[in-house]
This record gives sequence, structure tokens and C-alpha cells, in this order.
Amino acid sequence: MSTFPRARRSQQGYDIEQVEDFLEDARRAYATDVRAATAIDSSSIRRMSFTMQKGGYSPAHVDAALERLEEAFARREHERGVLEHGEAAWFATVRERAQEVLEQLGRPDQERFRRVSRISRGYRVAEVDRFAARIADYLEDGPDMSTREVRTVQFDAQFGGYDEDEVDRLLDTVVSLMLAVR
Repeated sequence: MSTFPRARRSQQGYDIEQVEDFLEDARRAYATDVRAATAIDSSSIRRMSFTMQKGGYSPAHVDAALERLEEAFARREHERGVLEHGEAAWFATVRERAQEVLEQLGRPDQERFRRVSRISRGYRVAEVDRFAARIADYLEDGPDMSTREVRTVQFDAQFGGYDEDEVDRLLDTVVSLMLAVR
């Protein structure tokens, strides 16, 4: 029996063996003592990718499972942080990271992130700036925003746009912050 539904034989899905191997590693990591750091954490789960193969596991089903797994690991990381440093210190660290993000997001439009050269493509600046403003509102106790919104946001490309790696790192940090305070 398969762990997840499979894509049709003619459609692309995630490599079954890679998914199964990763899930087994994650199970072992989760089974360790909550105080022990492991090679797999919420951030590595968020960045996990698999090779595509015809008839592989359904990406939608695997992605949903990875989101749940990420949240479970984030809860353990929160628990470990509180055990090691105390609740006040844990939340102080989270607030400090949130403040650093807010400082970057508080920069003027078109200056929030490093730009790629005019002959290279990066994320469309106006789209990133609009989404960055939404994140800043959220972090300043504004309207609700889900981790799924941050995880799945997509930006069009433009020559001379924002550096994709830098934007992606900030989005990763925002998801980490959101999970840390759940």
C-alpha cells in the first residue's frame, strides 16, 4: 500500500523512493528526545524538494503532509527552546528576529532587497514590495496571514528585480517566526 495517492502514469509526481526515505529520516528524528537537535528541523522540511517522476506521489498530498510535519517539528523546536532557555528568553529571541525582519521590510519601496543586474531576472519589485507590506502589517499585529500564504507566494520575474535568494530567505524566516509563536 502506498503512503500517498499516486499521480497518473502519464503525469509527474514526486519520486516515491525519495519521499519514503525522507519520511523515514523524519520519523527517526522526531522519535529522538525533544532536547536533542536533529539533522531534520522545520526549516529543512520547508525547503525539501523531490525529483519528479511519471506516476510518482501526488505533489498536493505530499506537500500537505510536509506542512503538517513542519508544524510538528516547529512545536518541538519551540518546546526545546523553552526547556533550554526559559519561555521569556525564547520569546525575546523570537521578538528580536521579528524586529530584524520589520527593519528590512520598513525600507522604502524598491529598496527592501538587493537587486540583480539589469541583464538578470529577479522577482518583480512591485509585487514583492506589496507582499512585504502585508507581512509587515501582520508582524505589527495587523490582519491575519497564514503560513501557507507565505510558503506559496509566487512573484513574476523582471530584469533587474529583487534577488530571489534574499527574498526567499526572508520568507523562510517569516514562516519560522509564525510557527514559533503558535
